[in-house]
Parts: sequence; structure tokens; C-alpha cells
Amino acid sequence: MLIKRFLANIISAGWLIGFLLVISAVLQASEGTDFGYQDEPKIDVKKIPYKIIHETYRLTEGRYNWELVISKADGSDAVNITNTPDVDEMYAHASPDGTKICFVADEMTRRGKVRNVYYMNIDGSNRVKIASNARQPCWGPDSKSIAYLKGEYDRYTTRPYATSEVIIYDLQTGKYKRHPNSKLEHLYALCWSPDGKWFFAATQGAEEISDTIIAFEADGTRIFDLENWGVRGCRPDVSRDGKKLVWGETDWLLRVGELSFEDGVPKVLNIKSIVSCPMDMKLYHIDLSPDGKYVTFSYGPFEGAQQVAGRAQGWNIRVSDLDGNWVQITDDGQDNKEPDWIPASSETAGTDK
Repeated sequence: MLIKRFLANIISAGWLIGFLLVISAVLQASEGTDFGYQDEPKIDVKKIPYKIIHETYRLTEGRYNWELVISKADGSDAVNITNTPDVDEMYAHASPDGTKICFVADEMTRRGKVRNVYYMNIDGSNRVKIASNARQPCWGPDSKSIAYLKGEYDRYTTRPYATSEVIIYDLQTGKYKRHPNSKLEHLYALCWSPDGKWFFAATQGAEEISDTIIAFEADGTRIFDLENWGVRGCRPDVSRDGKKLVWGETDWLLRVGELSFEDGVPKVLNIKSIVSCPMDMKLYHIDLSPDGKYVTFSYGPFEGAQQVAGRAQGWNIRVSDLDGNWVQITDDGQDNKEPDWIPASSETAGTDK
């Protein structure tokens, strides 16, 4: 099956380009720690003080749909905080203070279906809708603002990069502010630096930059293609101290680098691989822990993943340190993906929520 897929890529993209892409993917997938093979776990996830939220496709009141589940870092004490059989909640992100979650919700059905942006308390209470036909929300560093992307089309689509414009919502005032660069489009996996000065995102065509990761000013119009520093792929995430960037280099390789903003220009230095996997599997949705010592990500079979309404059958959540020592924390394979760390707070510490 893999050989057929490679041959198809070679034929469709041109034999030389296709051949080089295949060789590059094979070499990259051989970097880092191949967590398809590991004798014994080398990290104790029970000692990690943070919780994890992720989306999962499971049976709720007689109907399969997307729900949000919170668990401890070792996967124990899992709690479904949504329980809404008629709504699909996905793409959850915890606020930096650990008290709230922003997420998207696919509502209604068929031609009337729409993706909207919400936030709520960490236990699932007090749900607030902030935008219709919007996606990819992320938190501001003060936990008082949410940035999100407008939907590009009126009609519903599952394409993650069907976006246009960045909008910032203030939770305290209820006011909206457009990003000064109105040409930003086709972004996804948006994240905000902890100093509030930068956004990072994957793009499929922002300012004619495609298939790469960019950094752009939060209050300006400058855009920087991080491929200039060897950063390729998608799904960037910035550490809470603003000193690290992690991302998916390919479908088989996760990487980390050191962030520098010397002279007001974002740079990524000392890049290294964290984990890789066999090419019949896939890695995705990487997120750095609040202390910058661990990452969580989703992992599962390559075939069939992300093909129908975001389904990822057979996928589970993993936790790894930055040296590639990993532990699997879910085992039901119920489309477990998009994990996000929840910082410890006075409201979350010592609870089962």
C-alpha cells in the first residue's frame, strides 16, 4: 500500500520531485526516537502535575459524535465534559491560567451545518458562543482574550485552512478587533506567544507563502516564513516561556527548536527531532506542557485518518519527553486526537474535572 502511494505521488508530481520527496520523508522518519518500538516506558507520567484535554469520537446517548475529554497526564480519571449528542465539540485549548477552554462546535446538520467558536469553564459549565462560522481559536497570554479565524466560505467545510482574517475577542468587554493585516488567509493551528507580540500558524497560502509555518506580528503586518530557519511542516506550538517551538515536520516526525527574537525577528535555532514513527502510521497534533518538559500528541494508522469529517480511527494519545521517551495514555482507539495540556490552577488542582 505504501509503495503504491509513493508511486502515485511520483507520477502525479513529476518523477524527480516525487522521488526526492519520498527519499526526504524516509530520511526524516528515521530521525529521533522511533516510538513504534520501545521496551519499557522511561518517564513516569503519574508524576506530571498537568491534565490533558482531547477530542474523541464516541457513543453519547445512543449517537456517535465528537466530545471533549479531560484526564490526568497518565490517562486516568477521564471525564467527558461536554456530553452533547447533537453537537460536535473539537479543537479544545486550555487558557494559560487553567480555568477555561476555547473550542469549536459543529452545529446543525446537512446544508445548515456550521462551525462556531465557544469558550467555557474548565468543567464544561457556562458555555459562551463568541463567533459563528469561525474556527481555530487560541488564547491570549492573559487568558482574557481569544483569537480565532473567520470561515472562508458560507457553506460548511472540513478543510482546516478554509479561513480568512484573524479576529481577537475580549472576554471582559465583549468587543471584537480585526488583526491589522487583513490579507491573512488560509491559516490553521493558530497559537499566540506568551509575550503577546507574535502569532504562529501553519499556512496554505498567506501572502503567497504556502505549505509552511509562519510567524506574524500580533499588532503589525510583518510576516516571517520560518522555513528560512529549517522549520517545515505544520501544527506549531509555543512553550509557555516563549523559548521553544514544536511542530510536525512530516506525518512521521515531530521536532523542537529554540525560539529567538533577536533584532525583532523570530528565529528557530538548534532544531532536533523528538520522535518518529513507521511510515504506515502517523504522528500529529503536538502540544508542549506548561513546564516545557513534555509533549503530548496523537498517533495512529496512516490509512483512513483525517479523511471523513476528521475521523482518525485507531488513534490514541501519547506523552513524551523531549528525548523521545513516550507513554501511551489512551488505549480505546476512539479517534483520540488534538490533545492540549491544562496548566495547574487553584480551580483545577486536586479535582477530577
